[in-house]
Amino acid sequence: MAINTRQLKAAEKLPASRKKLFAGWSFIKPISDKERKFFTGQLALLLETGTSLQLSLQALKKQLVNPAMISMVSELLTDIEEGRQLSFALGKHPQVFSSTYVNLVGASEDGGFLHEVLEQLLTMDEKRERLRQTVSSAISYPIFLLVFAFSVVVFVLVVVFPKFADLFSQIQDQLPVTTVFLMATSEILKQYWMIILGCLAIIFVAFKFWSKTEQGIEKLDWAKLNSPLVGGIFSQLYLVQSLRVLSMSLNNGVGILDSLRACKEVVSNRIFRNLIINVEDNVARGNGVAAGFANSTFIPPIVEQMINTGENTGNLPKVLSRLSDHFETELSVKLQTLSRLAEPVMLLVMGGVVGLIVSSLILPIFKLSRAVG
Repeated sequence: MAINTRQLKAAEKLPASRKKLFAGWSFIKPISDKERKFFTGQLALLLETGTSLQLSLQALKKQLVNPAMISMVSELLTDIEEGRQLSFALGKHPQVFSSTYVNLVGASEDGGFLHEVLEQLLTMDEKRERLRQTVSSAISYPIFLLVFAFSVVVFVLVVVFPKFADLFSQIQDQLPVTTVFLMATSEILKQYWMIILGCLAIIFVAFKFWSKTEQGIEKLDWAKLNSPLVGGIFSQLYLVQSLRVLSMSLNNGVGILDSLRACKEVVSNRIFRNLIINVEDNVARGNGVAAGFANSTFIPPIVEQMINTGENTGNLPKVLSRLSDHFETELSVKLQTLSRLAEPVMLLVMGGVVGLIVSSLILPIFKLSRAVG
């Protein structure tokens, strides 16, 4: 794919704030997670072969296609050529590189193991992507079945039932309750479908607006962690993300408080983030990490116990890594089990709904046939 030179030059001349503002425009494609992972993996490989950082960035720049990505690497090169550290240069692009990424790169530069940390960052990104795909695949099929069942019911009520209205009017007093209810529902959908769609649209827009307010975000975050079926899944997902970042940061020389601040960044749920803040406060007071996880309603007791062991033995990063791997495996098994259970339940529900509709059509027809006979 050829690069438009005019677009590239325009992108390179834009300051960072303008690039972010115009990232949605056609001539500057925003930098994706996939492109960031490519950057991380290729830079780690080049550095591992003994290539200097400057030459590695120059070689990497030639492999890029997205003008925004090329512009960013050009800025990184300029900073490196002026004697600045890579972590400083990466920190100027927070929309691409998180503070976790920047802090780990900074720690690795001081320790002289940059390519190793880049490989670890790539592995962490890949694990996060696999976990996201596992969650997505676990809920996609049940949602598809639910939408399909709803569509079938609406189609039958709007298209099929009205064709029997005149026929069933002859035995109106003898119709089953379910038939009367479905006929009334069918009539309402036919007569007021525009009003119903309008109301649904208003409800949807109102919910979207409310979900972006402070109160809405907090309520939804609370619901994610306290819902009967999915609360455990969300809390375990946030726990895996937090423990992995904390383990990797501590293992590469990042301070405990900076590591905890990085954990807050990867967790989108405010309720869970408050837990990390509590841990941070406990560490600042000298009580240790384990004390911050104590008495939490959505953290398994084993977490506090193992972290306490890790702190006492000086193996906290290793313990945190094992905990994150354990809970990630457990979460994958839980999601697969939930998905397998949801499929037959949804099929049973669909079968029950279809059976109800069919019986509501067939029973009146039998009555009519007997009356004619």
